[in-house]
Amino acid sequence: MTAIQAVFIRGHEERSSPKPHTVYRIDIQAHVRSWQMWRRYSEFDDLHTEMTKAVGVTPPCALPPKHKFALLRSKNDAKLLEERRVGLEAYLRAIVSAKEDKWRETYAFKDFLGVPVGRQGGVEGGAPTQFTSATWLDEHAELQARLRDVWADINKRDALSDRSDVPGAHKSNVAAKSKLAGILARIGTLGRGLQELGLSGMSEGELQRRTDMVARLQDDCEKLGKVVSVARQMSMRPGGSTAPPSSAAPALATDREALLGAASKPARRVFGAPPKETEVTRPLDNVGLVGMQQIQIQQQDNQLSQLTTILQRQRQLGEAIGSEIAIQIEMLGDLSNEVDRVGDKLHTANKQMNKLS
Repeated sequence: MTAIQAVFIRGHEERSSPKPHTVYRIDIQAHVRSWQMWRRYSEFDDLHTEMTKAVGVTPPCALPPKHKFALLRSKNDAKLLEERRVGLEAYLRAIVSAKEDKWRETYAFKDFLGVPVGRQGGVEGGAPTQFTSATWLDEHAELQARLRDVWADINKRDALSDRSDVPGAHKSNVAAKSKLAGILARIGTLGRGLQELGLSGMSEGELQRRTDMVARLQDDCEKLGKVVSVARQMSMRPGGSTAPPSSAAPALATDREALLGAASKPARRVFGAPPKETEVTRPLDNVGLVGMQQIQIQQQDNQLSQLTTILQRQRQLGEAIGSEIAIQIEMLGDLSNEVDRVGDKLHTANKQMNKLS
């Protein structure tokens, strides 16, 4: 699905066909493009009903209530229209920003906002199988967001494991594996879609850049797969029963020296002073830290690529503006010459008039 960043309702208008009614202008912003949709209140009401049926739970925000005699009042009641506009905007924003994506992943919601979902192979709401250049980038951004969700499940698994919550840790690990499998399938579809874009005339440089983007997604999935497949050993806590009783006592210094040697140094994650722990890094082991750093580096690379694209567009706009200014200067020069010629003619005409007088 196209990754929606923001939704706004910035206006409304009255329409007379097929009968008088009010429609609201919805502005949708995605990662690489924006568009508008016009919807009336009854369509919001239908959307609410369809999502409730599909998910089994009402959306996180309620629709603004219906008003009696709204058809008679809406044309002249600016207060009612503004209240409804604010309420409908809050309704859509609550769905877009909800922690759970079960409402915004429904086909009804995608269709309501005009999200391009492509051909689904007979399954509504699935991953797109055909792409334009813009929807391909949207799908790539969506997969990056899903990889972050997998990482969040891994962190949750490790945190639950540290609290000796074995069922909860297992449930989070299964969720992470399931999401990762779905991402791998969609990456394959993304690669095939890129091949079709290449055959349709995409430039060689852009094709290579996007091929590298797909390869980095595959690398991230492979690294996450290793982290997901190896569950962390649960640490022993006072009163816990997951470790042998002997593990409750720390190892003696003499035993450590005998095992590792007298000259051994304590292992650290990084060189230098002990690193400061955060809520994100605390439940991670060394493999998890490396994976998180690689994901952050990948995100920074993607942001840099987007910034490069924006700067290239700005440069092209600047060059176009410079060319237009040069043309305007040339036209002004021609106009100045014409003014001079007309002035000379007028001066000559005045002399002749003076002679006649």
